[in-house]
Amino acid sequence: MKSQSNPNNDYIKKSSALIAVFGALVIGFIGGVALGVYKSMPAPEGGFQAGVEPRAGNRSAMAEALEKETAANPNNVDGWIQLGNLYFDADNYDGAIGAYEKALALEPGNADVWTDLGVMYRRKGQPQKAVEAFGQAAKVDPKHQSSRFNKGVVLLHDLKDVPGAVAAWEELIRINPVAATPNGQSVDQLVQQLKATAAAKPGG
Repeated sequence: MKSQSNPNNDYIKKSSALIAVFGALVIGFIGGVALGVYKSMPAPEGGFQAGVEPRAGNRSAMAEALEKETAANPNNVDGWIQLGNLYFDADNYDGAIGAYEKALALEPGNADVWTDLGVMYRRKGQPQKAVEAFGQAAKVDPKHQSSRFNKGVVLLHDLKDVPGAVAAWEELIRINPVAATPNGQSVDQLVQQLKATAAAKPGG
């Protein structure tokens, strides 16, 4: 079963979707609230569920089984995705990136995989590649929400690109006017705060 993107606005509210929070960064205009990037992809039916910790001792066995499967059947898109999901939750950035890239080489139109690839690039400390992956997700699915939210977070926090973050979030608002952050703040309000802060700066 192919992964399907989730257009519902609760994609940023489900605890299982939260995969990173920027802890030490203080953002004055948001009152110190830190924003995280989010895993986009639902678990393939009957397979490993990303975001849920496997039982003790199961992770290595699951990885070994998926590695054998993808080696024997390199065109198995779902196998690569499940392997990427497993590596994702194990914080194996290189493994997840490699598996997701294999999946995308076979099925480049999967916005969820592009988004999760971007999350892994961000966590590996490659924010520009993360932004590019989020951009690909939005390109293949013009209504994809989590990729735009994540793009704004990385542009704001990692690349210090406030106009870019505003543009990404304004795209999200056009798709979903009631999009909200994990703490319930509307993305539209966040954008207005960013604009007000930029305007208040000397020369802004």
